[in-house]
Amino acid sequence: MNTPMTPEGMKKLRKELEHLKGVIRPSISQAIAEAREHGDLKENAEYHAAKEQQGFSEGRILEIEGKLAEAQVIDVTRLAESGKVIFGCTVTLLDLEGNLEVCYQIVGEDEADIKEGKISIMSPIARALIGRSIGDPIVVKTPQGHKEYEVTLVEHI
Repeated sequence: MNTPMTPEGMKKLRKELEHLKGVIRPSISQAIAEAREHGDLKENAEYHAAKEQQGFSEGRILEIEGKLAEAQVIDVTRLAESGKVIFGCTVTLLDLEGNLEVCYQIVGEDEADIKEGKISIMSPIARALIGRSIGDPIVVKTPQGHKEYEVTLVEHI
């Protein structure tokens, strides 16, 4: 199953993978080697901590490699603007209750960061936005109730 991802998301995952393989993995191997030199491994806390860290790191490497293998990179800047909300675009919304504007970029699950205005394609608001155009009203079900928005701008940036 292909997983949608922006070029920035792909770059970020590749950078993390490179760091894990090139920096973290060798330092953990060094820590294990040093801990082995201290003797009895059964009661060696440093050894067990390094082995635990190694397991976590190797698991994350496998996870990232899997995600990269399944990634479908979508560069919205290369797509013709249709005025409709699609994966990767940046959408400005008018909160009809508070009369405030909010801006979100629709990204892959691993890229989502609400502080940066990036929401997952799987989020309720992104699902409600896909296929909408400027001027379209949307209603999003939230834990606090229903929120009403109007799409005011769709950008391929």
